[in-house]
Amino acid sequence: MLSKIKNYITDNTGILIRIDDIAENMNWDIMKKSELLFEKYSIKPVLGVVPNNQDNEFLEFPKKDDFWEQVRIWRNKGWEIAMHGYTHVYDKICKKSEDYFNYGGGSEFTGHPLEMQTLRIKKGLKKFEDEKIKIRTFFAPNQTYDKNTFIALKNCGIHEVIDGYGLMPYTQNNMKFIPQLFNKVILLPFGIQSTKLHLNLWKQEDYEEFEKFIAKNSNKIITYDQALQKVNDSLFYKSIKVLSKKVLRLKRIGIKKD
Repeated sequence: MLSKIKNYITDNTGILIRIDDIAENMNWDIMKKSELLFEKYSIKPVLGVVPNNQDNEFLEFPKKDDFWEQVRIWRNKGWEIAMHGYTHVYDKICKKSEDYFNYGGGSEFTGHPLEMQTLRIKKGLKKFEDEKIKIRTFFAPNQTYDKNTFIALKNCGIHEVIDGYGLMPYTQNNMKFIPQLFNKVILLPFGIQSTKLHLNLWKQEDYEEFEKFIAKNSNKIITYDQALQKVNDSLFYKSIKVLSKKVLRLKRIGIKKD
């Protein structure tokens, strides 16, 4: 019995590396170091690419002229390319009660009409299509969504999101969610979750801490497909999802800036 429990815990414990804010203008020095680190440990992260970056903070970073060719190189390595918003510009401020996950704050999507949200997603997907990159998953800047966001995503053929609460990936309203709980790299003793890494904010010491984490926990780092295979909608995990939402709403770990 104990061995079965131990095996169950081992089989259902893992972390998916999700990197936000991938765009032409970004912290390319840290990105290159991270790429070499992933190759060393055979890690296949999820890269959240902003298809039409207009964020002024990002535009201050160096620009990579062959950016989309680089994205295709990552794709060809088996890394998952996700759509991270459209322009990454927050043109709405939403209350926690207006946000699907109850975070609130700046948003590119929450509070906008369905038609506008759909148009932004379609434009983003068109850019990926032009660059011959297939997109199947999405996560919004600043983790802010409303019901129209998910309707727009489904209308555009996207049914997978890397955000949400809980210890296991789950389905809700015909969408698959992979939980993203913390703004720091934390490996829980049980459960499947994703990170949320902002390399543009990193200094050398941040990278070195990440490098130590990878070296210590590389055997627990999973791929996007492996995370999807762990979707679990049992009553027990639904209860855990509700509990985790309440706890994390009281106290978020790390910074909120996205």
